[in-house]
Amino acid sequence: MTGAKRKKKNVLWSKMHTPHWEDFKQWCRKRLPILEWAPHYNLKENLLPDTVSGIMLAVQQVTQGLAFAILSSVHPVFGLYGSLFPAIIYAMFGMGHHVATGTFALTSLISANAVERLVPLSVQNLTTQSNTSVLGLSDFEMQRIGVAAAVSFLGGVIQVAMFVLQLGSATFLLTEPVISAMTTGAATHVVTSQVKYLLGMKIPYISGPLTFFYIYAYVFENIKSVRLEALLLSLLSITVLVLVKELNEQFKRKIKVVLPVDLVLIIASSFACYCTSMEKTYGLEVVGHIPKGIPPPRAPPMHVLSAVITEAFGVALVGYVASLALAQGSAKKFKYSVDDNQELLAHGLSNVIPSFFFCIPSAAAMGRTAVLYSTRAKTQCVLASIIVVGLKGMLIQFRDLKKYWNVDKIDWGIWVSTYVFTICFAANVGLLFGVVCTIAIMIARFPRAKTLSIKNIKEMEFKVKTEVDGCEQNTLLSPLSNGNCSEEASQPCQNEKCSLILDCSGLTFFDYSGVSMLVEVYMDCKNQSVDVSLAHCTASLIKAMKYHGNLDSEKPIFFESVSAAISNIHSNKNLSKLSDHSEV
Repeated sequence: MTGAKRKKKNVLWSKMHTPHWEDFKQWCRKRLPILEWAPHYNLKENLLPDTVSGIMLAVQQVTQGLAFAILSSVHPVFGLYGSLFPAIIYAMFGMGHHVATGTFALTSLISANAVERLVPLSVQNLTTQSNTSVLGLSDFEMQRIGVAAAVSFLGGVIQVAMFVLQLGSATFLLTEPVISAMTTGAATHVVTSQVKYLLGMKIPYISGPLTFFYIYAYVFENIKSVRLEALLLSLLSITVLVLVKELNEQFKRKIKVVLPVDLVLIIASSFACYCTSMEKTYGLEVVGHIPKGIPPPRAPPMHVLSAVITEAFGVALVGYVASLALAQGSAKKFKYSVDDNQELLAHGLSNVIPSFFFCIPSAAAMGRTAVLYSTRAKTQCVLASIIVVGLKGMLIQFRDLKKYWNVDKIDWGIWVSTYVFTICFAANVGLLFGVVCTIAIMIARFPRAKTLSIKNIKEMEFKVKTEVDGCEQNTLLSPLSNGNCSEEASQPCQNEKCSLILDCSGLTFFDYSGVSMLVEVYMDCKNQSVDVSLAHCTASLIKAMKYHGNLDSEKPIFFESVSAAISNIHSNKNLSKLSDHSEV
């Protein structure tokens, strides 16, 4: 009797705990995506191409890690650490298959504000020049990386808190014009911060509102102090970088190995610097020696957290927005999904954990991977040129203004105003302004929305029966109300020609994102051999869609009514064999 009771108790215990264990395993797989893809990794097919890609991207990251560390106002070696540890963390927690995280220009610039404010260059003259036990670096350098690591730590904590609060679902407010304008404005700030290296000028650190204008005013006032040698070397470096990168892009299908022009340029300039003693002969600033090794972990200085709250929020918001846009873009291109909240966790931990290893704030960027590298001397104007050319993709987003103007004038206004606020203040201020504008416009447009009843619309449902295979398809088409499309369709039979009609009479307004979605639906259906027709479209919507997407010019897709669209389907050559039992 006792044994039976014990057996029964064990069975109950097993039933009670097995579901919980399964839930725990499912939670782990959800929060650690590496547990999903790693067991299914195909070594035979993927190891060799992944290794080649990793080597090429590592070479690129060496130069950008050094450059972005200088941009963050810390010793260049910390940029190499910032390329290694965040990439490892994101590989475990991130969902972007084609996204690697590491040093990033925008977050580096934001953290530089805190570094220059709390540990200015004037402190270097007041402190003793004794070296610390960490890599033989001076106390001044360690104080600076301490501030940058504190920004990274607090910024990551903010991102993890946003994950806990499930704020990733609020990313719908981050429209494409807002992100484009913010990143373009931030890239402009980054280029401006490198002017002193490009021109070889001594420019005092300037911060606060309207910094952009103050810096260029100082440059024009002291234009005679420009060093011709630095200017020529910068122009030569930028020209070489742009030309070689364009050639790599043009012939990327023919050549499997991309020329690492960044590294080649660094080596060439280092050799020239060594042979000609540019630092002494021409007065050009050089980076100097890069120490080897990885220091033991150390907690960021917690006493400065209260002083870097503003920069931490900037790193958390700007870094996440730029990273999410990259992750969503790659997911859309390669047909997989990305969880917005999971990306918050991944990037939050990629900032928190590496901050204990003297890392500057990080974010995702295409073509980044992690490696440490040790070299001797490199001129800073060459590193500045690498930063400027690396931001080319963000700077050419000025071309987006034309498409926003042709699709939606309001989106054009949001882009311009967000960019202006970013230039005049900071990236996080511009981002906040863009989001506020988006919310205000949504509220203003809401009263214009209308709800349509399909109770008395007989043409909304039709049934087509083909003679070829006797399959039936029933489709319920309802108007697009308040920007949403509601369709219910039975699964079409194989080899059946399908058609989809969207009633746009409920679209009282649209923006660039809405037009993009309509064009995306059209292209996806077209790729699946589904004919799409749009009824009751306004002239402005037709113009916007034709400008935005490469629509089929051979077949008419815009119709005055649903009846006209159905009639076109009947008269279409591909559906000429409709039976007499077809019903509308």
